[in-house]
Amino acid sequence: MSLKVDAPAPARRPGPHPPGPAKPARSGGGLARFDLRATPYFLVSPYFLLFTLFGVFPLGYTLWVSLHDWELGGDKTFLGLDNYIELIADEAFWNSVINTVGIFVMSTIPQLVLALMLANALNKRIRGRLFFRLGILLPLVTSVVAVAVVFTQLYARDYGMANWFLGLFGVDRIEWQNQSWTAWIAISTMIDWRWTGYNAIILLAAMQTIPKDLYEAASLDGASARRQFWQITVPMLRPTLIFVVFISTIGGLTLYAEPVMFEGNPTLAGGATGQYQTVAMFIVKEGFRDFDMGYASAAAWLLFALILIGTLINYSFTRRIGGNK
Repeated sequence: MSLKVDAPAPARRPGPHPPGPAKPARSGGGLARFDLRATPYFLVSPYFLLFTLFGVFPLGYTLWVSLHDWELGGDKTFLGLDNYIELIADEAFWNSVINTVGIFVMSTIPQLVLALMLANALNKRIRGRLFFRLGILLPLVTSVVAVAVVFTQLYARDYGMANWFLGLFGVDRIEWQNQSWTAWIAISTMIDWRWTGYNAIILLAAMQTIPKDLYEAASLDGASARRQFWQITVPMLRPTLIFVVFISTIGGLTLYAEPVMFEGNPTLAGGATGQYQTVAMFIVKEGFRDFDMGYASAAAWLLFALILIGTLINYSFTRRIGGNK
């Protein structure tokens, strides 16, 4: 007797599923593409709105005012270019330009040289680097009024420390506020003391981004520290140097607070004969003391042109540092 066992039927392979219902097309595709394109403009639009409101509009409005005899609170008469013609022939205006450029040159060149030296020193491995880095920023957070009071006393004729120090070498007492060049020196030291540390920190931050491999390779080739500084550090700092020169030029040519505080009893005249009156002081005096807004606006536009010229000159000079490109 034999048992007959049926073999199991082979398993069926599942066939392909029938296609489901078609998905409806997205109706928001165009809106999504619009969002991708428009979102960046929405994100940057607040800046351009504020720039237009507080930058472009004041420039245009000042230009319009400069073409008028615009007395503050009085009548407004269209003059065309008469304010500019009168301003170009005004000796007081050109005196303020000379003072501004003189103080700018006296303060900016030593300031940038000292900032570069400080940044290079703080970039080395020395003890207390953090302490020194914080220390050079302390003058920046000091009130400009406090700085001016201290430096005014420092350069006082009878009891100032500057005259006391010079007296040790037989130099007579100097009336620092009575001559142009002495007033320029006093104001320049005030500016340098306050802003050198700020520029040094910017240059230091740029120095720390320079690859160390460049210095190691130069050391292996026998390059001295001095040669490494001029052949590696300075060329690599060129973009940052250009930026520092830009902001120093703008700040130096719009100088106002330091000479006003140095005057002691501010009349915006810059001394008895205007020996340290800057263009910014001239503009404020004409506009808000003499109430001639049209004349002051014309002076403001000439100051704007002076800043552009100074910036272009400094840019063409600075971009050649470390190379000819």
